[in-house]
Amino acid sequence: MSAPSKRPPFDPRDPLGIDDLLEPEDLAVRDTVRSWATDRVMPHIAEWYERGELPGIRELSRELGSLGALGMSLQGYGCAGASSVQYGLACLELEAADSGIRSLVSVQGSLAMYAIHRFGSEEQKRRWLPGMAAGEIIGCFGLTEPDHGSDPAGMRTYAKRDGTDWVLTGRKMWITNGSVAGVAVVWAGTDDGRGGIRGFLVPTDSPGFSAPEIKHKWSLRASVTSELVMDEVRLPADAVLPEVTGLRGPLSCLSHARYGIVWGSMGAARASFESALDYAKSREQFGRPIGGFQLTQAKLADMALELHKGILLAHHLGRRLDAGRLLPEQVSFGKLNNVREAIEICRTSRTILGANGISLEYPVMRHATNLESVLTYEGTVEMHQLVLGKALTGLDAFR
Repeated sequence: MSAPSKRPPFDPRDPLGIDDLLEPEDLAVRDTVRSWATDRVMPHIAEWYERGELPGIRELSRELGSLGALGMSLQGYGCAGASSVQYGLACLELEAADSGIRSLVSVQGSLAMYAIHRFGSEEQKRRWLPGMAAGEIIGCFGLTEPDHGSDPAGMRTYAKRDGTDWVLTGRKMWITNGSVAGVAVVWAGTDDGRGGIRGFLVPTDSPGFSAPEIKHKWSLRASVTSELVMDEVRLPADAVLPEVTGLRGPLSCLSHARYGIVWGSMGAARASFESALDYAKSREQFGRPIGGFQLTQAKLADMALELHKGILLAHHLGRRLDAGRLLPEQVSFGKLNNVREAIEICRTSRTILGANGISLEYPVMRHATNLESVLTYEGTVEMHQLVLGKALTGLDAFR
């Protein structure tokens, strides 16, 4: 009999040995994105957050394009064609730096590019996707309106026929990348007799289109957030996405983006947990490190449980997505659990850091405030609870 192999030591950063589930290609993607975020984002993110801006976003976009991070899991048209797990790992590493950076990538790839890739014509794909994959063109996604968030069916943005053209009028709100985008994917009601809501590709230099930036945010401060205003924007017939009608289009895009959030939220949680763990081992009170006290260790143990259970959940959903078996209800399961637990990890980490936890010298409060937005965008807690409630009972409680 061969002697049993020597067991590896316990790793506080990977207590369940989740890395053993990853292929070498997965690890290479993760490490590449982590290295980029460490070099290009981490030295500056506290200053960007404090100033409430994301300077150099176009340069960052091109760098992310060169990494293959934009439209990462899409095939062809300059996209990397990576696995869903690899895309998820990239989201985790980007959000470990900041939710605003992950949002830039998520909106570009999982919303704007995904909509074009899945529902666009061949001509539309060739026109937009290569430049977007390279980060030369930034995209945004216009669904939410000032008066309609969780109920997009009530949208007021409307496109009417005028000869062979469309004339688009309305407003969209809380749009990531809006003020720097070259193309906006805008969803609007129509009078074309095909079921109402259609998607339109709107070049942002079109007359009548504007995207004023939203200021005075206390969350996602290192992110460009805008309003989209369409004042009788005239579009040619080929601006409409031809392969989808109704809410199925935007909702499928949101499901794809929510999958990235399942991973990304664990990045914010990991950064906060590791900050608290390091602090607990070095901060001394009553003559010894606070990590040596039972109450602190209980907090660290509980946070580690939820963090790594969340990563396992994300990995499981990623494998299902790669196998073509992931259901929208399962995405809701992941988003609801992981973002909620990530916020709790940030809050508990803050208690370990004490007053230092509110300082931008540490990432904890920044991640906590960012996650307050992540908790409610692309589906509030209540909406995901009702999605799961309907799936469990077969009864629709939305109305």
